[in-house]
Amino acid sequence: MRILGINALFHDPAAALVVDGRTVAAAEEERFSRRKHGKRPVPFSAWELPEQAAAWCLKRAGLRPQDLDAVAYSFDPSLARPAQDMGLDDPWDHLRLTYAREAPGFLRTALPGLDPALVRFVPHHMAHAASAAFAAEGAADSSVLVLDGRGERASHLAARRTGSSLEPLYAQDLPHSLGLVYEELTAHLGFLRSSDEFKVMALASYGRPRMLPELRRYVHPTGDGGFRATGVPWHELCAPRGPEEPWTQDHADVAASAQAVLEETLLDLVRWLHGRTHDSVLTLAGGVALNCVANSRIAREGPFSRVWVQPAAGDAGTALGGALLLAAGQDREPEPMEGADLGRDWTDAELEAILKTAAVPFERPADIAATVARALADNAVVAWFQGRSEYGPRALGHRSLMAHPGHAGNLERLNDVKGREQFRPVAPMVLADRAAAIFDGPLPSPYMLFVHDVDPSWRDRIPAVVHVDGTARIQTVDPATEPLVARMLTEFERLTGLPVVVNTSLNTAGRPMVDDPREALECFGSSPVDLLAIGPYAVHRGALFRPGSGGPAGGDAGWLR
Repeated sequence: MRILGINALFHDPAAALVVDGRTVAAAEEERFSRRKHGKRPVPFSAWELPEQAAAWCLKRAGLRPQDLDAVAYSFDPSLARPAQDMGLDDPWDHLRLTYAREAPGFLRTALPGLDPALVRFVPHHMAHAASAAFAAEGAADSSVLVLDGRGERASHLAARRTGSSLEPLYAQDLPHSLGLVYEELTAHLGFLRSSDEFKVMALASYGRPRMLPELRRYVHPTGDGGFRATGVPWHELCAPRGPEEPWTQDHADVAASAQAVLEETLLDLVRWLHGRTHDSVLTLAGGVALNCVANSRIAREGPFSRVWVQPAAGDAGTALGGALLLAAGQDREPEPMEGADLGRDWTDAELEAILKTAAVPFERPADIAATVARALADNAVVAWFQGRSEYGPRALGHRSLMAHPGHAGNLERLNDVKGREQFRPVAPMVLADRAAAIFDGPLPSPYMLFVHDVDPSWRDRIPAVVHVDGTARIQTVDPATEPLVARMLTEFERLTGLPVVVNTSLNTAGRPMVDDPREALECFGSSPVDLLAIGPYAVHRGALFRPGSGGPAGGDAGWLR
């Protein structure tokens, strides 16, 4: 069975391809269109499809649209109700339903040769659930919890996977939505809703949850697997913040209070679910599952022995989940995903041709990992472009900016490079066999979806990656799955005594993560980055801007060997 999954209706349009139960490719449209999140989640954009991502997925597998057996569209308009009947203030929501109903025809236009009769509408939260339950390793009998802003008529799903079946257990109807409440606060604090919620999570570490008793009046679990979450009077709790205004302690305190009430509610939902299933494994998906602080509290205080989070937990992941759900319907269990590196890549020869066309000086060192480790040890900022790009919002050692964690100033330096707010932390990547000695939290953590307490004896040694509350959102690196990154980390530890490197996404503020070589060169050329490691090749900033290099200073290209 060759199944293409499509997420399109709300935000983060994406496509994924599953062939005979195996995930072959997955990519977000933003990586092709260069529009952050692909589009804004408004009804007027609901018709837009991940055309480029879908075409690429098929190309990757050598397939044509007419070769597909099914297309999973991760929204079922037959389940939806008018917005006003669900208590939502969204007078144009009917456009979404119209566009969803017409999706088979739109897909036929976008993918010439596709039979629209092959399009299957998959309930939004079932697609989320499948993206976690079927993608996780060792989760044949497991519980799954989905929380986001909204689907057709709900904002939450509790379910259970048994083999190839996925059984819904409880869904919370709208307008109650933990995701929408968090989005409202994001906008109240001057950030972009359905985009910048992670900034609220970061800001919360600077505050005290002194408004928690008031928030509990509007957000709380109901004890039956559901919750209440609507109507929070944010203006009564603190003054709104303009996008360009500095944040105040009140803003940090309301963020901390919202984070606390979110965590309390999630813990109740998790305990209820475990009481129904008694499983040892919990998988999570939906946009709320990108809240790594809440995930860590679930892992630490919840009743499940293991918690696994889908790396593309937001709506982009429903493209994969929809395809996996249809694949599971063929009475065979889909294969777990092998990693988040499911996007585009280039051969060494292709990269060399691109570098020559760009007329930039480059070299091919004996070992690019060792070259990068030495540069990092010398306190360089390195752009790292290797292998297939990541599916989801985290840079996981394929499209990364790296720096030395031992210099506290590198946090401000990287935030300046990226044009980000200075209250935002950067993350450490660490060798998997060294993580437990430095970080206390769920291990392994290959997808950077949990926060860990940094051992006090290490905080002064790696200050650039320690958040104000003494935590870090880590990525553990296993040499078996990430040999190049592991080799770089091993060499960096030999040079510095630190098995940790700063890792943040290779992009600048407001732009999608770099995906192709041209974007890597553009980002490198326009930012104060010292070295670009692109495949086996190294481009040094000093050489690029040296007179006669062929770079911006002019002259002929000097190819370094």
